[in-house]
Amino acid sequence: MSRLSFSLTAASAPLAAVEITAGRVAGVSLEERGGRHVIAAHVIEPLPDEAVVPALNTANVRDRAAVSGALGRVLEQLGRPRRIGLIVGDPVVKVSLVKLQQVPSRAQDLEQVIRWQVRKSAPFAIEEAQIGYQTGLRTDEGQEFIVTLARRDVIDEYEALCAGAGAHAGIVDLSTFNVVNTVLVGGSVPSGDWLLVNVAPGWESIAIMRGHHLIFFRSRGVDGEGTLADLVHQTAMYYEDRLSGAGFSRVMLSGASVAGDADALRRGLADRLATTVESVDATRAAALTDRVSAGGALLDTLAPLVGLILRDREAA
Repeated sequence: MSRLSFSLTAASAPLAAVEITAGRVAGVSLEERGGRHVIAAHVIEPLPDEAVVPALNTANVRDRAAVSGALGRVLEQLGRPRRIGLIVGDPVVKVSLVKLQQVPSRAQDLEQVIRWQVRKSAPFAIEEAQIGYQTGLRTDEGQEFIVTLARRDVIDEYEALCAGAGAHAGIVDLSTFNVVNTVLVGGSVPSGDWLLVNVAPGWESIAIMRGHHLIFFRSRGVDGEGTLADLVHQTAMYYEDRLSGAGFSRVMLSGASVAGDADALRRGLADRLATTVESVDATRAAALTDRVSAGGALLDTLAPLVGLILRDREAA
């Protein structure tokens, strides 16, 4: 099963994952019981306003002491894992879809071609970038690659926080890709094309999937022009006109319980797209073992974290 596996640092998936983003540090650890993936621990620590501001081209960590303290408490409650996966907000990373008619056979040559393709659109010097790429959909027009760029010094900020708390961030990845992974590993991959809307304090992202393949990605700040429903409607029009779209088999929403009024967001999307909007349920991929009610806010918090841990594994 192919899943989105971009990461800014390459390593096998760990058993614990942490998200550092605006307003909170959250963590999850998983284990296997009776052949099933289960959530062994989950924790959320709030952050002061603007302690972390996910951004592509500026420093992200504005209150290092507050973030370090919250991260330390999260790791303590996860059992002090030495190796973790780290989720960062989508604005930290620029995502591009690059199509090549001819693909070099050597990995080193392919990376050079991809770097050349994205250097003109990069908002900073390509020499300062950490680049990841993954094979996407192949069409008659060529092979598509999902390419991700982040400033190396911005990623260093996050990795240094983890190192200071005694944990090595073997994987650094972005939120929406791993919400997608949670859906994929949950055993109910939508047939045909499907749409995911992932929102968080300060930003909102849209991903269109064709089965297991990403065919469209867009992220913007919440202060952008128009409502989220407007943006999704525009995306749907682009999908029909430019991506040979035949309609979405499913529309899914994640993050709304944390970012704002989930019911209002869901109704707005449903009205614009004239279809049912589902929530992403991380417990389909990894069950909760305690008696805590899996409400919307918890499910939204779990979604990217579970997806990162299980991205390289088959559903148990």
